[in-house]
Amino acid sequence: MSVKVQGLTKMYGEQKAIDNISFEVKPGEVLGFLGPNGAGKSTTMKILSGFIPQTTGKAFVCDFDVEKNSLKARSKVGYLPENNPLYTDMYVKEFLLFVAGLNGIKHKHRKSRMEEMLEVTGLKSEMNKKIGALSKGYRQRVGLAQALIHDPEVLILDEPTSGLDPNQLVEIRNLIRELGKEKTVILSTHIMQEVQALCHRVIIINKGKIVANDTAENLQRTTSNEIIVKVSFKESVNEKLLMQIEGVKNARNVGANNFEMNSDADIQEKVFRFAVENKLTILSLQQEKQNLEEVFRQLTKS
Repeated sequence: MSVKVQGLTKMYGEQKAIDNISFEVKPGEVLGFLGPNGAGKSTTMKILSGFIPQTTGKAFVCDFDVEKNSLKARSKVGYLPENNPLYTDMYVKEFLLFVAGLNGIKHKHRKSRMEEMLEVTGLKSEMNKKIGALSKGYRQRVGLAQALIHDPEVLILDEPTSGLDPNQLVEIRNLIRELGKEKTVILSTHIMQEVQALCHRVIIINKGKIVANDTAENLQRTTSNEIIVKVSFKESVNEKLLMQIEGVKNARNVGANNFEMNSDADIQEKVFRFAVENKLTILSLQQEKQNLEEVFRQLTKS
């Protein structure tokens, strides 16, 4: 396993940030690590990357104990923390050469590694600029470049797309997708579309405990059998009238004559019959299982 966590607990005084959690991540797997603010995501990532020690339990990166063999374990990890600390007065290429040295890359290889990272992260056009002059998206690219420069086997990314505009989001997601083909990636994010687009598996942590560990598809399938039916009528409809359709648990108007209904079974035929009986015109009708965001809310509600 690239990452193995066994009974990991972290205490801050009397407070448990993480509480006896265990999980594994295989080589070449992209793991979505989800949870509300304060759930223990960043604490777990900091332990795996060697920034802070655990209170009890074990954690291994590429078979190296992060506590007993900290330097070896850290050499296998590329870490992009949430706040992406950078030396803003340094030029991009200067900073990457500096980081290459910190990671023990031999002097004769530093320039070629720097150039490779500029290419991989799309920073060539910005390499002669000071980091402080870069946009948020390019700063994130610099953060990814520093995490990758020593060619780690495990990449730990804490909210890598936080604060990016839509174009920057697409670019960084594409980069992470490419990296995930060769490396083990642990990705923390609050953006559920990102998880579904990038991650092979999802772990949801709440109040320091793991409450789910499965693929996004399986979580959507097994957490609830509830179906969401979306229907749009040409005419005006009272949502209370929709509640008369057999199997409808609740109905809500989501704008104009668009409605969402919850049911435990397929009710499309009954909706069509309802429309015919009430002389209504259906403009669109679709049904879907609850999405990952709803699964997340269900698993992390207090």
